[in-house]
Amino acid sequence: MPHYTTVHTTMLEIMDDDSLDAATLAQACQRNVAWVQERVLEGVLTPSTGTRRAGAIDSWRFAATCIVRARRVAQLEHTYEADPQLAALTVDLMEEVLELRRRLQHR
Repeated sequence: MPHYTTVHTTMLEIMDDDSLDAATLAQACQRNVAWVQERVLEGVLTPSTGTRRAGAIDSWRFAATCIVRARRVAQLEHTYEADPQLAALTVDLMEEVLELRRRLQHR
């Protein structure tokens, strides 16, 4: 049986690569811009454009795929009161497991 996902119109507008600014990413994660800024400066989230300096936040742009990572980090931090670095490591491991499962399915 197929699995269908509802995508709201507001999400369709931001799906271009490098189109997300820090405020939009923060809103998608139900966090504030300071949260995004802290995660970028700590290396947890990586903008696809712009430098990672604190004063360069206006130049940061994020790929649409960054929403998934940022939401996972935010959820882990909230649910388990995880340190941002620990949440990022956990997300890295989750992404690696998903990639390995995809590879196994295509064998």
